[in-house]
Amino acid sequence: MGEIISFKSNGTDASGYFAKSDAPDAKSVVVIQEWWGLVDHIKNVCDRFATAGFNALAPDLYNGRVAREPDEAAKEMMAMQMSDAAKVMSGAVDELLRRTGSDKVGVTGFCMGGGLALVLACQRPDVVKAVVPFYGIIPWQDAKPDYSKLSAKVLGHYAAMDGYFTPEGVKAFEGELNALNKENELIIYDGVDHAFFNDDRPEVYNKAIAEIAWQRTLDFFRENI
Repeated sequence: MGEIISFKSNGTDASGYFAKSDAPDAKSVVVIQEWWGLVDHIKNVCDRFATAGFNALAPDLYNGRVAREPDEAAKEMMAMQMSDAAKVMSGAVDELLRRTGSDKVGVTGFCMGGGLALVLACQRPDVVKAVVPFYGIIPWQDAKPDYSKLSAKVLGHYAAMDGYFTPEGVKAFEGELNALNKENELIIYDGVDHAFFNDDRPEVYNKAIAEIAWQRTLDFFRENI
């Protein structure tokens, strides 16, 4: 359904996977990859958004590289320069606005991408009106965003069995947002682990919870973008 496109990002060339909806009133969403890269799962998420009535663009933060093993993914993630990633994500926002004529977007992301979705929302509060991190992690100490700049509403999906971003971490994050009077709903799903939404990982995928989280995400974006 979608296609790989090129776009300008702070004067340099970037690329991503773009899925355009046929809906005349389609809203727009930036989709941020997991640490694996711009893999088929992320492309499929964009296609699902298009089917549901959204334009979706997933910027390629690894410049075409994808990881197949966790060690390889970890190396790619830690080698990624946050300044470069921020430029590419912001460029993806501008490209969506240019292609659709809209003046606002939503952002979602998974694992590493969930953390980066929050980074992008704080980086571009002018146009990011809703952000949905799925079990989002910000593994770089110096990459934690300034949440005081956040203007988007937040809907977070987290896993009770997650050893990366634990329920205690979710509660601390919720407290941080509440202290700044940022509108948020952070949901911790019982009985599921990190990456429960990834249907390419049968060892952790939970179809029932993934479908609930997906519908909540669609409803949230429809209401807030």
